Amino acid sequence: MKKTFLILFTFTIIVSMINAQNPFLEKYNTPHGTPPFNKIKNEHYEPAIDKGIEEHNAEIGNILNTKTIPSFENTILPFAQSGETLSKVTSVFFNLLSSESNDEMLEIAQRIQPKLSQHSNEVILNEGLFQKIKIVYDKRFDSNLTHEQIRLIEKIYEEFENGGATLSGDKKEKYKELSAKLSQLTLTFGQNVLKETNKFEMLLTDKADLTGLPENVLDAAKEKAKSKGKDGWMFDLSAPSYIAFMKYSDHRDLREKLYIPYNTKCIKGSEFDNKENVKEITKTRLEIANLLGYPDYATYVLKNKMAKDKKTVYGLLDQLFDAYAEAARKDVAAVQDYAIKLEGKDIKLQPWDWSYY
Repeated sequence: MKKTFLILFTFTIIVSMINAQNPFLEKYNTPHGTPPFNKIKNEHYEPAIDKGIEEHNAEIGNILNTKTIPSFENTILPFAQSGETLSKVTSVFFNLLSSESNDEMLEIAQRIQPKLSQHSNEVILNEGLFQKIKIVYDKRFDSNLTHEQIRLIEKIYEEFENGGATLSGDKKEKYKELSAKLSQLTLTFGQNVLKETNKFEMLLTDKADLTGLPENVLDAAKEKAKSKGKDGWMFDLSAPSYIAFMKYSDHRDLREKLYIPYNTKCIKGSEFDNKENVKEITKTRLEIANLLGYPDYATYVLKNKMAKDKKTVYGLLDQLFDAYAEAARKDVAAVQDYAIKLEGKDIKLQPWDWSYY
């Protein structure tokens, strides 16, 4: 018994020490409250997310345990302000995951995504919480509320409605299943894109291949090659490297060499091919839309958007095409003429030429 107590006590101390050093679990002491990226390490994400979920559940519990009649002050406002820690962690993690990822972060994403999906469903599909929100929603025009407060009530109600809160028991379970599946599919899709992006490298060792590239671009490329243990200048599909090379490189063949893989990610049958993922994502989105009573996914997602429906979206696209198509053709012709004059020979403008000329 004594040994068990000591183990539990030691474990509690260790967890407390880890949490105390976790930048997500303390107030950011930075200008404008920005995340302290220099202090954030990969091992901080999961404990902070677990803590964030725990805190959010407690905050939801407080709303549910309030015995007075649901109101803006005791239901809507505390819900809108809940989940601060969880939001702090996920906003940093998923932004970095899509912009500066690594294998460890990809593994973390695989572990935390199911947790986050489950937690989101538990909140949105909480019948007691939704009923409280609905009471406030139904009486929003009877109270002395500002336009901003009414809009917040409507936004929160719509979030629950779109998340399956109005579904019956069996359909709620089906929604949980489909939303968890969609969450995993979209995560896999994004990770495949990241992995294929990170996989491609174009190493240049001949200075003759570098003409047109500014010094700062060359310095970054040399540093990138050095970080991979290679000599020369390395270019890849990351935005800073790709955009700079496409804009400044004098070599059409090398621009094409970079352009093709950048624009054909995950469709060439490799281990990161996303074609089946796209089919499954489309199918699952349609199932969710049908479950919620919509004929297709576009109608479902446009319901609360400015466009409202597909007809408006396509109408706008048609208007834009009619207004700008001819001007765009003139632009292409002008750039083509400029390229021919610059090169002193007839060339047919290709997509990998556009940024350069």
